[in-house]
Amino acid sequence: MAAMQTSSWSRRRGFVLCVFAAMAITLIARAAYMQVYDREFYEREGRSRQIDRVAIPASRGDLLDRTGEPLAISTPIPSLWGVPEKLAEQPAAMREVAAILAIDADKLNRRISAAASQKRKFMYIKRHVLPETVAKVMQLRVDDLAVQREYRRYYPSGPAASHVLGFTGIDDHGREGLELAYDDWLSGEPGSRRVVKDLVGREITGMDVIKPALPGKDLRLSMDRQLQYFAHRALQDAVKENDAESGSVVVMDVRTGEVVAMANYPTYNPNDVSDRTGGRQRNRALTDVFEPGSTMKPFTIAAALESGDFKPEDIVYTSPGRYTIGKYQISDDGKDHGWLDLRGIVTKSSNVGISKIATELQPDQMWSVFDSFGFGRPPGSEFPGEVAGYFNHPTLWHHVEQASVSYGYGISVSALQLVHAYTALANEGVMPPISFLAVDELQRGQRVIDTAIAREVNSMLEAVVNEGSGKRAHVPGYRVAGKTGTSHRSQSGGYSEDSYVSVFAGFAPVSDPRLAMVVVVHDPKAGQHFGGAVAAPVFADVMSHALRLGGIEPDNVDDRRASMAPPTVVVAQDGDQS
Repeated sequence: MAAMQTSSWSRRRGFVLCVFAAMAITLIARAAYMQVYDREFYEREGRSRQIDRVAIPASRGDLLDRTGEPLAISTPIPSLWGVPEKLAEQPAAMREVAAILAIDADKLNRRISAAASQKRKFMYIKRHVLPETVAKVMQLRVDDLAVQREYRRYYPSGPAASHVLGFTGIDDHGREGLELAYDDWLSGEPGSRRVVKDLVGREITGMDVIKPALPGKDLRLSMDRQLQYFAHRALQDAVKENDAESGSVVVMDVRTGEVVAMANYPTYNPNDVSDRTGGRQRNRALTDVFEPGSTMKPFTIAAALESGDFKPEDIVYTSPGRYTIGKYQISDDGKDHGWLDLRGIVTKSSNVGISKIATELQPDQMWSVFDSFGFGRPPGSEFPGEVAGYFNHPTLWHHVEQASVSYGYGISVSALQLVHAYTALANEGVMPPISFLAVDELQRGQRVIDTAIAREVNSMLEAVVNEGSGKRAHVPGYRVAGKTGTSHRSQSGGYSEDSYVSVFAGFAPVSDPRLAMVVVVHDPKAGQHFGGAVAAPVFADVMSHALRLGGIEPDNVDDRRASMAPPTVVVAQDGDQS
């Protein structure tokens, strides 16, 4: 019996040993198979778990002013990211992270849990974090929490140039302004590199660069940084002093069509994300339209001279200061200017006089001149959001509309359109293309009016500053030409009786025009509302800085130097001086 039990035990032990031996042989064979036949597969799988590809962010190109001064630059800044699945296992640690980052801990952990449930391998904890804050977070030594370098846009001029430059989003792509218009040019191409990671996914060391990051290209703009600041400050002061709703200033190079300054108020700080609210990021100089009032009268005069039916010395009877067309009455605000020649109509800003001239013109011919100056058409600046304004074709004109358009009602323009039209007058009838980029070579413009006609109109505009309502636009040492404009603001069903738009448009120096400018102030409520009182002083302030910064010599500089020269000392033969 004992022998049988011993034999049975021996068989069972032998069977177990055989099983274990078979398993060992199987494992050895499997290991040998993996080492020999599947070696490349497993090596590849191992590398894929230890070696990863990481993006190399690319720096965005700088925006520079016409002199090379920086207007927008990209600075490196860290962002915090992590692996959701691993971070979800550390809710207490993530609460400490949230406290340092000043974000809601419950929301953060919910975001992490949601990302982990979606099997995501990457999520941002917070982007664009100050380096000292990142250092505090990393001292917590949270597993699978890492730092990535990105770039954040910085605008040295702050609110002064914000409407032109615009801003970028969190991903460093343009969202507004020139940042948006030239995003493809400014954006770089991200690169990539290989990194070695440990078992929990942390980067141990870097390896070779697969593709180097290509930085974006710089862009030199037409703007002058210093002049932009002066324009911003002058406009801000005017809006506040006149208790106005808003305002715009645009300065354009007469020869090249370059926009050397463009300011709007209210404005915003592009460096502060929370300040981009309430529509303040809208570039009013391009997107908002207004009825320009008497600043349109020079173009009506240009149309009259081009028709051949009028000469500068022709006179128009404006008494008694009223003119009736059907049931509509046009007035000169209670003034009786009597007989006026064309210069007098512009200088005195007679609505009656300009209306009588307009109604003598052929509608198609008058419309053609206005159209050639760009009214009713997009300016062609390629700036995002630019508008065409409003200007009916004469086939749609009401019987009084030809008269009202002549003095700036029934037509709407943007500040950019108006300054572009005045640039054509200043440039002897040639309209250059608008450019927000620095122009190294003069581009061929389009002739919109004869040289002789442009010179005649410009002479009238100079008289407005010397003798008429534009005296406060005077710049010491320079001859200035321009026109004031005041219009009632349009509203539903008609016009407001106590809300105005104050405008001044002009250029300098008259002897050799270099810069044109338009100033628009909406709804001044402090007492004054005429363009000559509200907008003209802003023109004088900004233009004086513009002429100085541009190194533009005063008119008749040789005569002025001669008059300032010390008297010649003549020595008589007897030694007396005389």
